[in-house]
Amino acid sequence: MSGFFYLIPLSLALGAIGLGVFLWSLRNGQYEDLDGAAERILFDDEDGAPRAEPIAAERDRMPGSTPGARSATR
Repeated sequence: MSGFFYLIPLSLALGAIGLGVFLWSLRNGQYEDLDGAAERILFDDEDGAPRAEPIAAERDRMPGSTPGARSATR
């Protein structure tokens, strides 16, 4: 029973630290642009234009690959 006297304040302190970190992240704008990273992968880095070719076309240009062929390892 005496263990509770140590665990209860410890859990309250850890909860307060977690809440403090969450509030700090809110104030510093960590949750401002949630969709930006998900959409940024679809565009080139320099000008924001969409990719010119699909990824499958890039795989077909690799040495030793057959155009249009799927990988045998599934």
